[in-house]
Amino acid sequence: MIRFNQRRSVMSVLLSITLPDGSVREVASGTTPAEIAASIGPGLAKAAIAARVDGELVDISRPLNADASLALVTARDEADALELARHDFAHILAEAVQVLFPGTQITFGPSTEDGFYYDFAPAERPFTDEDLPAIEAKMREIIAADKPLRREVVARDALIAQWRAAGESFKAEWAAELPDGEELSVYWSGDNWYDMCRGPHLASTGKLDPQAFKLMRVSGAYWRGDQTNAMLSRIYGTGWLNKKQLDAHLFRLEEAAKRDHRRIGQDMDLFHLQQEAHGSVFWHPKGYIIWRELEAYMRRAIDGAGYREVKTPQVMDARQWEQSGHWGKYRENMFVIPDEVPNTEDEGPVISGEADWMALKPMNCPAHVLIFRQGIKSYRDLPLRIYENGCCHRNEPHGALHGLMRVRQFTQDDAHIFCREDQIVDEVRAFCALSDRIYKDFGFTYSIKLALRPEKRFGTDAMWDQAENELRAAVVAAGLATPEYGWEELPGEGAFYAPKLEWHLTDAIGRTWQVGTIQSDRVLPERLDASYVAEDGAKHRPVMLHRAIFGSYERFIGILIEHFAGKLPLWLAPVQAVVATIVSDADDYARTVVEKLKAAGIRAEIDLRNEKINYKVREHSLAKVPNLLVVGKREADESTIALRTLGAEGGQSVLSLDDAVASLAKQALPPDIS
Repeated sequence: MIRFNQRRSVMSVLLSITLPDGSVREVASGTTPAEIAASIGPGLAKAAIAARVDGELVDISRPLNADASLALVTARDEADALELARHDFAHILAEAVQVLFPGTQITFGPSTEDGFYYDFAPAERPFTDEDLPAIEAKMREIIAADKPLRREVVARDALIAQWRAAGESFKAEWAAELPDGEELSVYWSGDNWYDMCRGPHLASTGKLDPQAFKLMRVSGAYWRGDQTNAMLSRIYGTGWLNKKQLDAHLFRLEEAAKRDHRRIGQDMDLFHLQQEAHGSVFWHPKGYIIWRELEAYMRRAIDGAGYREVKTPQVMDARQWEQSGHWGKYRENMFVIPDEVPNTEDEGPVISGEADWMALKPMNCPAHVLIFRQGIKSYRDLPLRIYENGCCHRNEPHGALHGLMRVRQFTQDDAHIFCREDQIVDEVRAFCALSDRIYKDFGFTYSIKLALRPEKRFGTDAMWDQAENELRAAVVAAGLATPEYGWEELPGEGAFYAPKLEWHLTDAIGRTWQVGTIQSDRVLPERLDASYVAEDGAKHRPVMLHRAIFGSYERFIGILIEHFAGKLPLWLAPVQAVVATIVSDADDYARTVVEKLKAAGIRAEIDLRNEKINYKVREHSLAKVPNLLVVGKREADESTIALRTLGAEGGQSVLSLDDAVASLAKQALPPDIS
């Protein structure tokens, strides 16, 4: 709005700035959020580090030029504060490297989930981990100098010329490719160093805690992620608001390294991976015991919940995937094979057209629709719950593969519930209750999120409105839409065909894993022509609820190994007890103990080696054997055992053989989920 200022006798533009409490302040155009914070009080002026203007995070010194809503950001707004700090750490890293290694070109330096990185083109040699201490020291010097971080808008041609003159070919290339209408800005650190950046940043380098970051490692990275481009040196760091947060993060990393499922899996002889089968798991006998126990547990759960188990083909015609929509949306992640391989000797059939291609299934959904379509379905048949331990294949990039957590071949505990419109809320609520029981059986807490419609999607807005509202209603009915369960809505993160509820498990060291999901889908039944005969005699489309609880067996086992650090619940442990002898005179008695354990259903092994007992204890502890039953001549004479429980304090306890067997048999029972 334009008003006449009587005292100055000039026209000035006053802006209406709405604060979070609903109050409105009128300020001159060009006023900064920092000045508004100062007008509210000195405490807020000191605490404010940035601002949200109409929801957009901006610098505290960014002038306001229009009416807007304004929220001042402080360190208490941890997500925003961390984003700013990590962005600043990345810039300070780049400045430090260019000071220490003249001639180094800078490229990109984003913040990440736990820190930041920056890609460099060194002038002489690639950087190594040995360079990191000197770079850290220079970064702390820059922070201590408390250099102002100042934004400047620069004309495109002038900026490109500046980069070229400075020998920054990568920055010049990127600036030249940005959209013509985009405002180009740089941020100065003091008066002698700048980087091209949209921002925002803190007001000065001194706003950072110099003890709240650590450079972690150096790796190679291609310019713009393209292996045909120049190889760069990428320096990774972790950055936080204070040293306490950094120390906690480093502790989590140390714990995570101890719990790495790949190392523990090797120690326990559970599985291995090798180059001859990229992204596929070789399960060893002990590892496959865990799989089978989980499979049996899940079967008891789904049988009790009214599911019918099926098995569907691994390979399906491209026309099916095209009709379902996956061929257009997901083909790059599918393993595609010819329907018929030509015989080159007699010039056999020539492959042409999409219809001559097959694909390994990346998911089970279309196959379950085909089962549903066999025979006429009545409204009385619904809900129909179809379950499959379905083996799927997805063509993940080699660089993305990670132990059991990300693989190319995996098996889902997959199910699809075909139901009527009036059954959706009850079915989702029942699934919430089943998931809750299962996750609690494994000792997990969880949060639940609703992933909403993405920008690119199938279906009408009305269909998405209805599906999203049904999922909300079900979570409310299940009592899960509360802060206790971390209820949150995630705009744009749904699948292309359906919104979904997501279960995010929290493990023993505070990490979260997105595992379970249920999706409310009206698109696939329409595309694949699924229908049932309703009470009115007409054909109607069922709603298809896609759901999983483990997600995949491979990844869930990996999570369990890390959650329990290999010390699995007794019912899941591949070896539940080892009987180890102190002297060879006890060998026969040890064999008797093992036979009794096995007769009671306990997975037991025997260790008769001529080794010291302390050596045996260490070895079986490394292999995460839950119970070690030590026997010597005294135990043989008295029909007792000395029981050592993995992780328990207080050494060992002496029990009669019968009491030990009965106790272990009871502890080894799986949870009652039937």
